[in-house]
Amino acid sequence: QWALVESGGGLVRPGESLRLSCAASGVSWDYYPSAWFRQAPGKEREGVSCISTSGKTTFDSDSVKGRFTISRDKNMVYLQMDSLRPEDTAIYYCAAVSDCFFYRNLEEVKHWGQGTQVPVSA
Repeated sequence: QWALVESGGGLVRPGESLRLSCAASGVSWDYYPSAWFRQAPGKEREGVSCISTSGKTTFDSDSVKGRFTISRDKNMVYLQMDSLRPEDTAIYYCAAVSDCFFYRNLEEVKHWGQGTQVPVSA
């Protein structure tokens, strides 16, 4: 049985960095690409970044490109977030998806984590 558990969230100030972690149990990341999503207050959930099963290809949304970096190591997936902005405030979710090309489509998500909050405020 799949379980995805995020950690690393917390209050940060604009311009600071934070690294989110996602631990998978029950199945290996070798079988599914892994992705991070976020949902800001009053907004729809959106895809942030995705990494292939090989770990060699990554995809980033325009809003985080150049600031966020997704990576993976064995059964862990990470999201390094630099130069954080107030508009990055959201609940961040780890997910297993069917394909990184379509990861922004929520219907392609196979498994969700429970989410971790990241408030960005001075």
